[in-house]
Amino acid sequence: MAREYDRAQRVASQLQRELAELIRSELKDPRIGWVTVDDVEVSRDISVAKVYVSTLEPEGIEPALEALAAAAPFLRRELGKRLHLRSIPQLRFFKDTAIERGIRMTRLLDEIAKERKDKDE
Repeated sequence: MAREYDRAQRVASQLQRELAELIRSELKDPRIGWVTVDDVEVSRDISVAKVYVSTLEPEGIEPALEALAAAAPFLRRELGKRLHLRSIPQLRFFKDTAIERGIRMTRLLDEIAKERKDKDE
């Protein structure tokens, strides 16, 4: 069981590197813009990969996700050429909200610190 998990993690890591390179160098769709592949989660049987992406412009994420979904068959084909896997997982693209959550948490912590400071004075 543990080996399967390790393999899924290794495949996810390799997919992240290869997808970032493919998106940067091979995709010419202007909707994609500056996309960062933040994380890849692969199912245990390596049949599905959830790819979490972010963009520099928050309003540009939806068009980028649409363009990436349209390019998924091309990306799978190119991954098949680069990776030595029996089957390449289906690619599903999602917006990565980790950065937004981190910013929100930082703001909340700043507010709490300010309230405590005001209370102590």
